[in-house]
Amino acid sequence: MNRLQSLFERKPENILSIYFTAGYPTLDSVGEIITSLVAGGVDMIEVGVPFSDPMADGPVIQESSTIALRNGMTLNRLFDDVKAVRAKVPDTPLVLMGYLNPLMRMGLRSLFERCAEAGIDAMIVPDLPFDIYLKEFRELCREFDIPMIMLITPETSDERVRLIDEHCDGFIYMVSSASTTGTRDSFGDSQLDYFRRINSMNLNHKRLIGFGISNAATLAAAQANASGAIIGSKFIKCLAASPTDIPTAVTTLLHSLQN
Repeated sequence: MNRLQSLFERKPENILSIYFTAGYPTLDSVGEIITSLVAGGVDMIEVGVPFSDPMADGPVIQESSTIALRNGMTLNRLFDDVKAVRAKVPDTPLVLMGYLNPLMRMGLRSLFERCAEAGIDAMIVPDLPFDIYLKEFRELCREFDIPMIMLITPETSDERVRLIDEHCDGFIYMVSSASTTGTRDSFGDSQLDYFRRINSMNLNHKRLIGFGISNAATLAAAQANASGAIIGSKFIKCLAASPTDIPTAVTTLLHSLQN
């Protein structure tokens, strides 16, 4: 049983997953960010691969990618940093989130081998076409027990959702709206209708809701309509405010989600 399955068994609801961009705010901050988040009670962590054209991300995460690349972060350095900290967080699922181009450049088998060596539990590739996943990734995902987490949006058809539920493992990433990442104060009726529509489908896999979660209201709405929530931009803003004090950035984030 991998760490993702273990997490969902021991905590089927109210999961909190946090995203950060590797190499931001500093090149050597990956390990401290991961250990500080786990110490703060975060259930799952998404480690972002910085990329020059992160099309699904809003300006906050885009800027963090730009700075991380300027700092010198690379995919190989990311794997080394995650491997170095993995023994300190043995039970926390670590998810690699990156765009297709830099991952493909490494070579798919090499990518999966490095993920396994570092202790990565799953991957999210927002721009991975589903047919390419089926042809080139699925067998490697199953061979290495590193599932590919697919995204759905309010525009995703029921047929497509069921196809993803049938052919992918791990969990389903529900993008809250058809927009880039960012923060918002609340979810509107159309988004809540979307959450209820997906709930009514009785899917096999757990679901986490991401994009736009930044306060107690949006966190509660996400956790009420799925197994948990994913937060990214809000944490990047906290890191920007405390770039030399990672524990304070984590405390600020967690406090903001209670108010």
